[in-house]
Amino acid sequence: MIEIIGWFLIFNGLCFIFFGCLGLVRMPDFYCRLQTATKCVTFGAGSILLGTFLLTGFSSIGLKALLCIIFLFLNSPTASHALSYGALIGGVKPVEGTEIEKDITNEKNA
Repeated sequence: MIEIIGWFLIFNGLCFIFFGCLGLVRMPDFYCRLQTATKCVTFGAGSILLGTFLLTGFSSIGLKALLCIIFLFLNSPTASHALSYGALIGGVKPVEGTEIEKDITNEKNA
């Protein structure tokens, strides 16, 4: 039963990554593409690594997979936020109709 769940998680992760790649092509601007890539890669790779852990157990490979999951879930959203904030400060315009907080845009002008 554990093996079936492990393979299901790996397949689920591959589907997340596939739909993330489609989102990169279909989204209108940098910020939407970044959000799509971050979410899909985080959950897709996390699912693949969790499936790998379930298939290998508490071996050296399984423990490395758990450490990678922790690293991925902590650093991927943080890096995405830093990239989007830097792009906003650098002048990359979002798609029309997007509301931006005033204090972020005023920091550049101050």
